[in-house]
Amino acid sequence: MIQMVSMKYLCVLVLCIFGFLSLVTSIGNSSGGTADGSETWGYVDVRPGAHMFWWLYKSPNKPKHSTKPWPTILWLQGGPGGSGVGFGNFGELGPLDVDLKPRKSTWLQKADLLFVDSPVGTGYSYVDNDNLFVTTDVEAAIDVTTLLKAIYNGNQTTIMSPLYIFAESYGGKFAVTLALAALQAIETGELKLQLGGVALGDSWISPEDFVFSWGPLLKDVSRIDDVGLNKSNSLALKIQQQIADDQFAKATDTWGDLEDVILDSSNGVDFYNFMLDGENDPTSLTTKSSRRFGKKPYAMVSEANGNDLDSVMNGPIRQKLKIIPTNVKWGGQSDGVFLAMEGDFMRPRIAEVDELLSKGVNVTVYNGQIDLICATKGTEAWINKLKWDGLSTYLNLARTPLYCGEDKSTTKGFFKSYENFAFYWILGAGHFVPVDQPCVSLEMITVLDSGSNLKCVVFVSIVTKEKKNE
Repeated sequence: MIQMVSMKYLCVLVLCIFGFLSLVTSIGNSSGGTADGSETWGYVDVRPGAHMFWWLYKSPNKPKHSTKPWPTILWLQGGPGGSGVGFGNFGELGPLDVDLKPRKSTWLQKADLLFVDSPVGTGYSYVDNDNLFVTTDVEAAIDVTTLLKAIYNGNQTTIMSPLYIFAESYGGKFAVTLALAALQAIETGELKLQLGGVALGDSWISPEDFVFSWGPLLKDVSRIDDVGLNKSNSLALKIQQQIADDQFAKATDTWGDLEDVILDSSNGVDFYNFMLDGENDPTSLTTKSSRRFGKKPYAMVSEANGNDLDSVMNGPIRQKLKIIPTNVKWGGQSDGVFLAMEGDFMRPRIAEVDELLSKGVNVTVYNGQIDLICATKGTEAWINKLKWDGLSTYLNLARTPLYCGEDKSTTKGFFKSYENFAFYWILGAGHFVPVDQPCVSLEMITVLDSGSNLKCVVFVSIVTKEKKNE
């Protein structure tokens, strides 16, 4: 009898353990990392059938005896459908380049780096069924918030590290919606995390303002003539009306038509650097589609020996990670990600930036001087539409020049800031600022701590109003 009771409770214990393990599996039990703990990676099932991949690098530069919290930068790529784990990591700012050689300008010098393949279906992330793709920026934000809960909650060391959300291109729309979703989860106690700030690099915050910038900008630099300008402006007006009528999918189609007009009128200008032809971009970002910004995932070929990112990610990196399912190809579902989001692609997110500012979150915008797709002219236009109380004062402040290190002989950019908003003009950079201007990018992300949990200062230029006005 005693043995039977013991066996009964043993069975109950086994079932409980099995149930616990099943719960762990449900939030993502596929994980790996290096032996020294400097890198960890894994999957989180953000929804049943929706598997999101993440990769965290611990910085070797973290001071061993400092009491100041060491920051973590979460990098969000654009597209939608561009892989942060692939392009942002190996193409722009991670510890290794596409040739798997050490990158001298890695942002690990300043912070830990967290790369996420979001939305699901991007990079190594995948969905079991196409109807599990997200269709809006908000849905994508909810998924990443679920991932952050799995990574941060219960990890005291990670909780103490303020998180700064950095974004590029379409990733900016993800960043502002994610920041709001994360803040809500923090306020309700569902997410144990300190949000340090949001940084929007060449970000697609207001599609209307960008499409209106293309024609005049290219006309001013002699890349198109009046005929091309008139065609461009006509389509931009059509897009403006479609956005006003909430016809966002139709606006996406017209946007594609406008890109074709720009390419035809300019003899193939590079949308990532208007000083070049698309075929001559030294960053070797290539695509066969004229709709370069979205419908095709980023491709990259190294300048050194011709390694392409697709081969690297589906070859040696896949072998290193060991947890990528055999049926999952890096970038294999990226086209589906964009197609699922066509109805949200042209939706503006200016109101979300305003909401972040009103909540006291540090918001920084930085833009490459020679970018076309998210031109500085368009960025300045949407900034002028902010309802933020400090806008008028900010607009009337003088800019401060930026240099690279101790060299004051060459201006690398400008910045100005007021309260919790800052803007960086990065000279000589196109769409991919960390690639084109790595030195000044590192200057930009120098981290200062203001001593406040939710108002940690991430950029050199974000100082208190009193100091700025001295």
